[in-house]
Order: sequence, then C-alpha cells, then structure tokens
Amino acid sequence: MSRSNFSPSSLGSNLLLRTDSYKASHWMQYPPGTQTVFSYIESRGGAFSHSLFFGLQAYLREYLSTPVTIDDVDEATAIMAAHGEPFNREGWLRLIEKHGGRMPVRIRAVPEGSVVPVHNVLATIENTDPDFFWLTSYLETELLRAIWYPTTVATLSAAAKATLLRYLEATCDDPQGQIPFKLHDFGARGVSSLESAALGGLAHLVNFMGTDTVIALVAGRRYYDCDMAGFSIPAAEHSTITGWGRERESDAYRNMVAQFGKPGALFAVVSDSYDIFNACDRIWGTELKDLVVQSGATLVVRPDSGEPAETVLRVANILAARFGTTTNSKGFRALNNVRIIQGDGVTLDSLRLCLSNLYHNGFSAENIAFGMGGGLLQQVNRDTMQWAMKCSAMQVEGVWRDVWKSPVGDMGKASKKGRITLTRTAAGSVAACRLDDLPDGQADMLQTVFEDGEIVRQTTFDEVRARAAAGVGQVITSRAPL
Repeated sequence: MSRSNFSPSSLGSNLLLRTDSYKASHWMQYPPGTQTVFSYIESRGGAFSHSLFFGLQAYLREYLSTPVTIDDVDEATAIMAAHGEPFNREGWLRLIEKHGGRMPVRIRAVPEGSVVPVHNVLATIENTDPDFFWLTSYLETELLRAIWYPTTVATLSAAAKATLLRYLEATCDDPQGQIPFKLHDFGARGVSSLESAALGGLAHLVNFMGTDTVIALVAGRRYYDCDMAGFSIPAAEHSTITGWGRERESDAYRNMVAQFGKPGALFAVVSDSYDIFNACDRIWGTELKDLVVQSGATLVVRPDSGEPAETVLRVANILAARFGTTTNSKGFRALNNVRIIQGDGVTLDSLRLCLSNLYHNGFSAENIAFGMGGGLLQQVNRDTMQWAMKCSAMQVEGVWRDVWKSPVGDMGKASKKGRITLTRTAAGSVAACRLDDLPDGQADMLQTVFEDGEIVRQTTFDEVRARAAAGVGQVITSRAPL
C-alpha cells in the first residue's frame, strides 16, 4: 500500500500487522515437532472481584472473519524486512493456499454478559491445523486487546450499577424502573479513538440505557444486532447558556423550558456557568419555578464544577426548599418537578460519596443520575484488572505437555497449566478444569464461538444484558447492607 493510497479506515485492515513486532520471529522459536499451542485469557485480579465479559463478538465480526490476502502478505513482508524482523512469508502464503486465508483456530469463551470471579479462564484459543501452531501466539496482541478493554469498561459500569442499585433499593419505591438511566455515558470526547468510543460505549450499555456516545449505537447494530441500544434527552451545554450573556442567564433557562418543557418530557440544563447555587435558588427556584411546574416536564439540573458530593447535597437542599419534596414509602424524600445529574468528576468513589451524602440527609437516590466520561471509558488500562493471555499447553510430536510460568519475583503472575476450561461445581462456584477431566454431567461454561475462519455461535445484545443483569444481581446480594 503506497502512502498516497492510505486512509484512516485502512489502518487496521491487515491482520498480519495487528500484532507486536517480536511475534514475527516466534514461529522460529518453538520446540521442534510443535503441532498445537493452547492459550487462555484471564483477569489476574486488580480493581474488581468479578469481571463482566464482553466484546469478543465485535472483534470476531469486524476483524477475524476477514480472510488474509496475498496483498496483506506482501505488505507485511516489506514492512517487517525494513523493520528488522524475520517474517514467515511462506507460512502465511501456505495459509492462503490451504485455508483460503481464513484462520485455522478455535476460540472458546464464556457467554458474553457472564459475571465471573477474577482469576478464572474466560476464553481460550488453539490452532486446529498443526501447520499453523504459531498462529495462537501471533493473534495474542489483538485478541487480548479486543477482550480487556470492553470487559474492563463493562465491569466498571457494572460496579457502578451495583452501588446505585443498593442505594435505590434502600431509598426508592421502584429501583428496577429507575436503574437503567442512572449512569449516563459522557465519554465520547474523552477517549483516544472512535473505536474506543464505540466499544467502550457499548460495553457501558450492557448495564445501562443512557448514553451520549452515538457511535456506540452503531456498534450495537453492527456487532450485536441491536436496533437501538441507548437513549438520551435534550440537554444544554455551556455555550448555549453563556451565549446569552451573564445578565440574561434566566432568559437562557427560560428558552430551554420553552423549547423542551413538554408534559412528561425530561430535559437537562447545565446551571453552573456562573453560580450554581444562585441559579437553583433565585432563577430556577423562584423566577422560573411556576414555568417549570406548569410545563409538566421534569427539569434536570446539572452542576458541572465544585466538589461533587458537597455540591450535589447543597443543590438538593436548595431545590427541596424551593420545589418541595414527596416522601416515599421508604421514608426518603423525592424532589418535586426536578432532578439532578452530576456529570463532573464522577468516579466510583465520588459516586458512592454523593449517594451516601444524600442517603444520610434523607434524600432518595431517585433524585440523582450521574454522567461519567473519561472515568468510564478512558481511565482504565490493561493493568486495571491485570489482564493476561498465557500459553498453558502444547502438543509436541503427538504428546500434550503442560506449559506454565512461575516467576520467583512475582507469584501473582504464575500461570495455569494444561488444556483448561471453566466449569460450575455442584456448590455453584466456578473453577478451572482440564478439558480431559471434566466430570460427567458437569457443565462446561466455555462455548466454541469461532472455528476455522467462521463464527459458529453468536449472541444478541438483549441476551448479553440479561446475563449481565443476573450476574450483577448475584454480586449485589452477596454484599453487606448499607
């Protein structure tokens, strides 16, 4: 490919170049007679006790199902030669000749949406043709990346959901009706790429239905056959408020009510351009109160600066004094006509603190939603959950051998042995098990999803959401009360 023909959409089109440099030489390094290489992927711990598995199907549809071509081999040959790496040109040409460029590998995984304790195998990969034993490791770079990022975002989002549900169940009459829109994705502008926005944004929507990341909706349609994965409401930004001038701040807010204040509607207005407390007290709570109430809509006030927990509680108290509250059956107050969305500085810690402050001051969690941006989609990395893909078995000259590492300097990096799968015990816990030792009648939790260039099992986004909801529910019930 010449530079003149390059376009951003073609950057990742060549599978042979979606790897690490040193992978190009690994075909020369395995023991003589190697026929099969078997590897697994797991979270070795980190920030969460469980992982919510998601994202593999997107990778299989977008990338791994596309056959390798001679043009791909030619491009990789030239780049690797100039780069200083030996390249298995003959091996890749043989793959095109023998398999039409399709990957002779088998990938097995837990169903997407599964909530699994960390330190457990989530996916495995092995080559199915002995001529291509080197493929398993060659695919590690992008296969691990395809799993760790969306799974980590989905897990973080699920942790937020678990916290929100606990407070809703304690303070709200309809927690299940409230939860879908309690955490909104604000992260599209804060990520490093469009693909990150798509995959991370869709991973969040496994747990919630609120998003402003439009490309995530496209990903839902393309990869999981979901017509519409998320929803949003009309909302102001600072320019649409400050453009009126400070002296006409109330006119800017009045215009929002006029444009979007319809019976039963919701609309959000960022209200901290100058003084959030004055805006809530004197403008929303006094000058425009009757207009808001008579509109029949719900106004969502958005603070966007200050210390989150302190600001939210002060805003809630002002709005309660001006609009009044209704006490629900659990004895907690719900604001009349208005709600709050905190969209600045939201992390799992600040979210918990905001909810705790409201709880201890008698406010229901139904009064607040959260908008999470970089903290949701960008402030994660592979070490957040200590992701790894490791070889655990090889077949050499017809004999399977265990493969593992056990570094004396960090036993946390010790790897598993053998051709393994994941099973659920009679007691209901999950555990790794050798494929050859799986007890009769005991369920194999891993399913073959890709084999010899074809996707052989797919799932819908609705199915993913249902599994995730059940798993998050189990995690919540195992936690101590508030």
